[in-house]
Amino acid sequence: MRINNAIRAHQVRLIDEENNQVGVVEKSVAMEKAIEAGFDLVEVSPNSVPPVCRIMDYGKWLYEQKRKLRESRKKSHQMAATLKEIRFKPETDKHDLDIKVRHAQEFLEKGHRVQFTLVFRGRQVLHQEKGLEIFNAITTTLEAVSKVESPAKIMNRRMTMLLVPKK
Repeated sequence: MRINNAIRAHQVRLIDEENNQVGVVEKSVAMEKAIEAGFDLVEVSPNSVPPVCRIMDYGKWLYEQKRKLRESRKKSHQMAATLKEIRFKPETDKHDLDIKVRHAQEFLEKGHRVQFTLVFRGRQVLHQEKGLEIFNAITTTLEAVSKVESPAKIMNRRMTMLLVPKK
């Protein structure tokens, strides 16, 4: 945005500090009104004919824009941290699997998304139906607190499934 003397146009459509349209005036008259009001003359729409300029406190406006950006980044960062991953192998013992499912249930109750990853090693890839049975058991166990966002998918030697909390 161009401000004050950086504005190139000779005539501008002026909006005063109270958002009232003054009309089309010379740039020098608009600058005088801005100085008289104690604010800056800011070109808000340079592509229109004539360009639209507003009398406003440019420093305060910049500060507010940076603050909004910081707040939006803060919120998006919290959303990115909500995916939890639980990894195991097809030969994982029943008790160990129950503990991992209990952890997943705690994550889901807190509002996190949980991704289960089953890693096949060696010839275990030939028995993918065992992985599907495990995922079906997990889904039925966590049915009360979650729903399946993406069902079991097989990519190379990994099988993944994503659960999200019920609202």
